[in-house]
Amino acid sequence: MKEARILGRREFTLAAAMAILSGVAITVSGCGSNSSPSPAAPTPSGGDKTGSISANHGHSAVITSAQLTAAGGITLSIAGSAGHNHTVTLAASEITAIAGSQRVSKESSSDNGHSHTVTFN
Repeated sequence: MKEARILGRREFTLAAAMAILSGVAITVSGCGSNSSPSPAAPTPSGGDKTGSISANHGHSAVITSAQLTAAGGITLSIAGSAGHNHTVTLAASEITAIAGSQRVSKESSSDNGHSHTVTFN
């Protein structure tokens, strides 16, 4: 039988924060393989839009509500926890479409020997 373990305040706070963040997940799949989807946990706020990233391994794509409201072109850094970065460039018309809940898919920069397709719904 497994022994009960008492958590300290710091461990409890970390575990609680991770539990809360795990509720915000995007569908992703393993980089360079055909593995099944696995979750990532970006932390968007109210009006932010989170992208779904193909062949993901820790990247995170979030357009803030301020960027959506400004409706200008942007270049997103999608490094997340992947240990390397990719960028995704979105034109003003694409930002307007995403703000209107239209689907937009873009290919990221090719870095570290690969790229990703980022889709905003």
